[in-house]
Amino acid sequence: MSQQSVSLFDARPFFEKALAYGVQHGIIDQTKLDAICQDAPKGMVQIARYFGTEFLRPELEKARDRMVNLVSLYLEHSSGGDLRRAAESLRDNSFLSRSKGGSDMLKALIAMPQNSHFGMNEGTGFTDDHIPLLAKWSLRTLPEYQAELALRQQATLLVNAATRMAETLGLNAEELEEAGKDAEAVIRTALLARLSRRTEMPDWVAFEKLILALRKKYPSADSVPAITLPKDLPPRFVPVVERVQQSVLVDMPKILDAKLPARKLFDQTPAFMGRYFWLEDAVSEVDHFDRNASAAWNKATGGHGDDGSLLTLFLCVAAGSPPKTVLTEKSAATLVRKIRKSGLKLDLASQYIADNAPQHSQSDYIQLWEAFVEDAESTLVSDRDYALNDALSLLRRECNIAA
Repeated sequence: MSQQSVSLFDARPFFEKALAYGVQHGIIDQTKLDAICQDAPKGMVQIARYFGTEFLRPELEKARDRMVNLVSLYLEHSSGGDLRRAAESLRDNSFLSRSKGGSDMLKALIAMPQNSHFGMNEGTGFTDDHIPLLAKWSLRTLPEYQAELALRQQATLLVNAATRMAETLGLNAEELEEAGKDAEAVIRTALLARLSRRTEMPDWVAFEKLILALRKKYPSADSVPAITLPKDLPPRFVPVVERVQQSVLVDMPKILDAKLPARKLFDQTPAFMGRYFWLEDAVSEVDHFDRNASAAWNKATGGHGDDGSLLTLFLCVAAGSPPKTVLTEKSAATLVRKIRKSGLKLDLASQYIADNAPQHSQSDYIQLWEAFVEDAESTLVSDRDYALNDALSLLRRECNIAA
């Protein structure tokens, strides 16, 4: 590095550079300098008191640094680094107002969302709880402020865009905050809802139906039409929503993959967990599960709920045979021979009940099955009953055997 480049480097706070420039170019006169000298001690005491105490010298010295930095932040930010404009700002306004301007900049920054997650943003503005954070930021540089501002502005845009799109689907800001999900996830689901012409923000049951409908309608990602944005979406939100829209298009091959169950993809695949949003409605999910379970159970049992039909079904499952609620004499004999050759897998029947039977009946069905096994297992697996007479007699009595 040359000697000349070193000599051009000016490490003074921006306030000092602006003040020197103003004096040198006749912008700031002696009267303004005297006013600054009168205001500065007052400002130091006020800042020291705000962040701690004005009675300790180290606190006053740190308050001086904070005050100079706050004025520098405001002047450099508002002037765009133009020393003449900064000097004119010092001339036309009080020194304490420039310090307050820097403080207000930082308070507004701290009150902005730190990220796009609804559950991690307070939304209460600047409070006394933020004073320790303001103390740290009051000594930061303008580039640090600008970098943080850019991040928080992007998060704010995402949060506000998600809120706007959720409102078009009947969900307000308070409900989003209560749900505590990421704004991008809300936008992704809102875009899928638009693609499938849904008018309400879905719970899990509706979201799963939405995905199945998309899979049925679009066999591949290439066949999916462009996802349009709401016509009344404010222009400031368009860029962030379009960026999230691109991520949905990247996800589309997986979303449309019929081999992937929706629950496994969206709630059990790490890359997709939390990536999309749906309302948590336990009552709706339980009701949906019960309806599906009832439908599956009615299909398996053929609508028969008597003990004989149920025990026949459970026994077939435990033997590793296709589930049936009625057996012929011949198929019953075949079932017994299979049991004596391979044994009874009792847990298969219990698991079948847990997976398929209505929730409110599972305990009764398990008791029925276990009581049957306790009495019947020794007869069913006995090698001494060569002609199967005892086993078949048992099945005729306890199960559903057609004559």
